[in-house]
Amino acid sequence: MTLQQLRYIVTIVNCGSISEAAKQLFITQPSLSNAVKELEKEMGISIFNRSSKGIALSSQGMEFLSYARQVLEQAELLEQHYTNKKPVKRICSISTQHYAFAVNAFANLVSRQSTDEYEFTLRETRTYEIIDDVKNYRSELGILYINDFNRKVLEKLFKESGLVFHPLFRASPHVFISVSHPLSARKRVTINDLEDYPFLAFEQGEKNSFYFSEEILSTIPRKKVIYVSDRATLFNLLIGLNGYTICSGILNRNLNGDSIMAVPLETEDNMLIGWIADPRIHLSQFARKYLEELNRLIGRQP
Repeated sequence: MTLQQLRYIVTIVNCGSISEAAKQLFITQPSLSNAVKELEKEMGISIFNRSSKGIALSSQGMEFLSYARQVLEQAELLEQHYTNKKPVKRICSISTQHYAFAVNAFANLVSRQSTDEYEFTLRETRTYEIIDDVKNYRSELGILYINDFNRKVLEKLFKESGLVFHPLFRASPHVFISVSHPLSARKRVTINDLEDYPFLAFEQGEKNSFYFSEEILSTIPRKKVIYVSDRATLFNLLIGLNGYTICSGILNRNLNGDSIMAVPLETEDNMLIGWIADPRIHLSQFARKYLEELNRLIGRQP
């Protein structure tokens, strides 16, 4: 077994296919496939399950991947310490619901990278896709919330996907509105106060279930509803249409500017925001530092 073979396995998992991994590694697909088969034969395990639809990590492969990542990280630290070797390109993917604090933590961490090369991915995406990304190793971490309404459905999905939810913080619901909104002077608002204003929500695609909604109280009937796919559009409509959305209440001026404000919403509901990951997979150094940065931003020691 060689470090190169371990890098092959990690690259295949990150890319999701042998063909794409071969392109990134600048080797032929048959050469990569043979290298993987030789490693499987040597270890006496099947790292990947193969089918007409492609490849997927086997249960043995999940455990192997965890060890492989640890070995590669330690080997890199050893090389840097004794040879002053240039750090290898950092690669990490994170999927999240549309949270400014998640983007802020990501930006802070990337800005502090000492390596000249990296390849990071931050996906602000739909709830079901976050779970699917982490389940299929397209992302190491997923950031989302659970509450009394969606808990049973999401926890069932986590269990079926082999994922574990780790709480970060509990948030009291707020509404995001523009600073010029007619309700902006209120210290608190109720759902009835908001009845005549457009409700803005993130669309969830094919998995358009109330349980996957990023906004709590999603089952309440509303006269005006607009679905959007990104935060920039949502904030533009908050300002242009005097709309509102329901959220955690955490804003970042650097990312959101001074045109949006958060007002507490009167409700007994709350949001438990946290992260999901596969407990069998060893998190990369970047992923671990990202969690530390998240905890720092929300004012809680990790």
